Amino acid sequence: MLASNRRNKGFTLLELMIVVAIIGVLAAIAMPNYLSYVERARHIKVLSELRQIDREVNMFFISNNSYPLNLAQIGYGNLRDPWGNLYRYLNHSTVQGNGQLRKNRSENPINNDFDLYSMGPDGRSSLSFNPKVSHDDIVRAANGSYFGRVSDY
Repeated sequence: MLASNRRNKGFTLLELMIVVAIIGVLAAIAMPNYLSYVERARHIKVLSELRQIDREVNMFFISNNSYPLNLAQIGYGNLRDPWGNLYRYLNHSTVQGNGQLRKNRSENPINNDFDLYSMGPDGRSSLSFNPKVSHDDIVRAANGSYFGRVSDY
C-alpha cells in the first residue's frame, strides 16, 4: 500500500520528456505560421497607412493647389512603418529632372505627382525597382492606382 501512494505523487522522467517533446513539436509547427501572420499584418498596416497618407496629401493639394513639401506639413513627419523606418515622400515639383524619382524596371518614373513608400522589412531601398534591395519595398505607384510590394508591380 505504501509503494502505490509514492508512485502516484509525481511524473516519471520519461513522462516529462514525452510532454516536452510534444510541446516542442507543436511549437515547431505553430511558430512559422505565427511569424507569417505577423508579417502579413505588418504589410496590411503599411498599405493602410500609405493610403491614409495619400489621402492627406491629396486633401492638402485640394486646399493649397500644391503638394506638401514634406510629410510634416500634413502631420505625418514622424510616422514610422512597422519595421521602425520613416515613410519616404518626395514632391516631384521640388526636383530637377528624374534623378531622385522612383523608377520602375524600365527606368521610367512610377508617379507624375509624388513618391510615397516604405523601405520594407530590410530598411534598405534604391530609387530603381531593379536592385534586389527594392523588391521588399511597399510603394504607391501609378499616381495612386497601385499600392503594394515592388516585387508584385
